[in-house]
Amino acid sequence: MKTKNIKTKGSEGFGPEYWGTNYADPDDMDGIGNAVHHAGYLKQLFDLELVDISTVADFGFGLGHLFEAVLKEFVPYRALGLEPSKTAFDLVSKRGIKPVDSTKLVLKQMDLATWAREQTPKTRWYDLGLCTSVFQYLTEEELNLVVPVLASKVKYLYMSVPTDKELQRQRTEMEFNDLYAYRRSRSFYLKLLKPHFTIISSRLLESRVFFDEDKSFFTDYLYRF
Repeated sequence: MKTKNIKTKGSEGFGPEYWGTNYADPDDMDGIGNAVHHAGYLKQLFDLELVDISTVADFGFGLGHLFEAVLKEFVPYRALGLEPSKTAFDLVSKRGIKPVDSTKLVLKQMDLATWAREQTPKTRWYDLGLCTSVFQYLTEEELNLVVPVLASKVKYLYMSVPTDKELQRQRTEMEFNDLYAYRRSRSFYLKLLKPHFTIISSRLLESRVFFDEDKSFFTDYLYRF
């Protein structure tokens, strides 16, 4: 099922109508009202496995609440934030989310596909990438482009995307219908991710480019998919 307006692709950034409709009650949304809990979960998980997170990137930060919480939790020395929608980008830029002066934070009004096309073997990679509620707005062609590049540029990816069943549950249980999202199955996303990432915890993936069974900090291989 295609988006409400195929001329307004997610990679192009949504206008005020999208933000006013889909984010009408932001405090009740996952990744906003509970952003601190998400950041705390990641910090405790990485601390448990003795993983140092010094660089962070958010590949579609939206209203910026999760990105801001993660920056405050980890205080990275280098961070990148991408957001194609001018409405959201301007709000976050004005709010100022850099945790300390020493953090080299760069915000770009740019979509993930454009960023992926700009990457070269010499461009820098990040310890942790955030990509929450982004994939459902990208075309299949864009997904096939960005996923391999993400795997080459982030060691760990905190990723979430609603499947067709979750989108349907939102309609029936929450009376919310995301007219902009592509409906795709769980098997579709697992097939997309499997060549490039391995799943190590809830929402947390490790890049196969960086993963090595002899070197990975996440050594509970029973829980790796």
